[in-house]
Amino acid sequence: MRIRARLDHRQALLEADGDQRGEGRARRHAGDLPMSEPAAKQSDLTAGPGGVMTDEVGVITGDLTLRTELTDGNVVLRVQYKDAAEWYAVTGGKASLKDPGDLDAVHSIALGLLNRPEG
Repeated sequence: MRIRARLDHRQALLEADGDQRGEGRARRHAGDLPMSEPAAKQSDLTAGPGGVMTDEVGVITGDLTLRTELTDGNVVLRVQYKDAAEWYAVTGGKASLKDPGDLDAVHSIALGLLNRPEG
């Protein structure tokens, strides 16, 4: 599949590679579906003694990146080693969020709890 940006920075249109007949004819071609990315905040941190417990690999320590994602009213905290490709779910870092406007506050609180460069 190819992704063609057409809407705004949060949405794109998908197009099936195999059927070029639908190009420019959205009514006829079912491959054009609007997609949106989850809302997210991201910050670097340094884990203190004891590190950050994750569901997938246990405790990770050192220089990390925290990502707070909001999808369909659910917030999930994920961490990765700074500049790594793999993300890990923070153990206990899942909750429902009634107001999407609270994402910044949730991210700030999580960052404050996990970022302990002085130990």
